[in-house]
Amino acid sequence: MQRNKVHHIYTVEGVARDLGVSEALVQELTLGLEPQDGVIWVYGAIDDDGIFAFTDEGVEEAKLLLEEYHRVSPSKA
Repeated sequence: MQRNKVHHIYTVEGVARDLGVSEALVQELTLGLEPQDGVIWVYGAIDDDGIFAFTDEGVEEAKLLLEEYHRVSPSKA
């Protein structure tokens, strides 16, 4: 039986801080990502909206998208 191997996740806030960009930019760039890309929604007991979070693979995908963003739009760095 295969088991989920994700044992920790990162919030958008943490990823943005680590990458040195705004949370809004991380959210914008990763909006179209799916669970297979390393993103998940996390819900609390009283939080119906949930928060967007990244696995290690999701963080790497966000880095790639940010690199592409800076390559295409260097003036927006």
